[in-house]
Amino acid sequence: MGREYANNNAFEIKVHHSRPSLVEDPTISTLEQQQRRRNQHQRHETSGGDFKPFKPWFPWLVPLFVVANVVLFIIVMYVNNCPKRSTNCVAGFLGRFAFQPLKENPLLGPSSDTLLKMGAMEVEKVVKGHQGWRLISCIWLHAGVFHLLANMISLLIIGIRLVRIGLVYVLSGFGGSLMSALFLELGISVGASGALFGLLGAMLSELITNWTIYANKLAAFSTLVIIVLLNLAVGLLPHVDNFAHIGGFISGFLLGFIFLIRPQFGWVSQKTCPPGYIAPPAKSKYKAYQYVLLAISLTLLITGFAIGLLDLFKGVNVNEHCPWCQYMTCVPTPLWSCKSPEVYCQSSQFGPQLNLTCLSTGKSGTYILPDDNPTHLQVLCSQLCQ
Repeated sequence: MGREYANNNAFEIKVHHSRPSLVEDPTISTLEQQQRRRNQHQRHETSGGDFKPFKPWFPWLVPLFVVANVVLFIIVMYVNNCPKRSTNCVAGFLGRFAFQPLKENPLLGPSSDTLLKMGAMEVEKVVKGHQGWRLISCIWLHAGVFHLLANMISLLIIGIRLVRIGLVYVLSGFGGSLMSALFLELGISVGASGALFGLLGAMLSELITNWTIYANKLAAFSTLVIIVLLNLAVGLLPHVDNFAHIGGFISGFLLGFIFLIRPQFGWVSQKTCPPGYIAPPAKSKYKAYQYVLLAISLTLLITGFAIGLLDLFKGVNVNEHCPWCQYMTCVPTPLWSCKSPEVYCQSSQFGPQLNLTCLSTGKSGTYILPDDNPTHLQVLCSQLCQ
């Protein structure tokens, strides 16, 4: 990502050991003097050679998140069982792991109904069904193979550079889902993009709060800002949930000031001091501005989550209070329109089997639904008429 770290280990701790006396004590026997010299020599070697103030670290949490997302996608495809649900499945040789028809899901993945069953976010189920857990579960689901690959590669590139990303990742994803649910009330939502934007925000705040210990800080800061702006600009295109991106980024930015704060240069932990080292006078672990940023960020984060959840479960239409906010997720141009065209389908249902025919294109499709949720029908109709 273009960020360069100052070498935090660019100082050498030297321990000056007293040399063993070469003057022999006439009151001690020769054998005892030889044994004493051997013991002093051994202490001299072990006191400095075995000291390791910095433990090796491996970013095990990022690969674990990747494995969890892949395993969950496989489970979702097993539950989907395309051959039982519809015809013309993609990669039919995979059996029940085959993908839905491309006209229904061009990302090579399950049906929207399966995603909803496995925990995708839908505002109606979150609010009226009191299923708030969907705000978290949706960040672990993906709409298809292409969606999964893009997010996991991004997670490896971004997350491998950070420590303590567990809470940052999950809470950023929650913040993105919350903002998306407040502004986009129709359709279902899955994906880890909000959590990934949170990691970008955390990288930016980590650079700011630890400003004094970095080298080439302006170059790293400029690179991060450009990357964030470019990614947010992509979210201004149609059919991209930029509210999840913005909510995740803001959450991650605040979380970085809380979880990614580092001790100031010159602070010495007594636990990592080598034997015989005399530590300098006590120094505050963090600078004053770091404490201020931590307190402000924690207050804003808790307040924002609390207000957002209250508005969501009260059914407040935030778009009425912020009419211009719609341009944060899509900007209309002569090349495209941000308004979804109205589509109409003729439907007939026999038990769980649903037959849809798009009135504008004449396309027909057969689906298996567990219920007659209007949102499910609208999503399927929109996909059929595309």
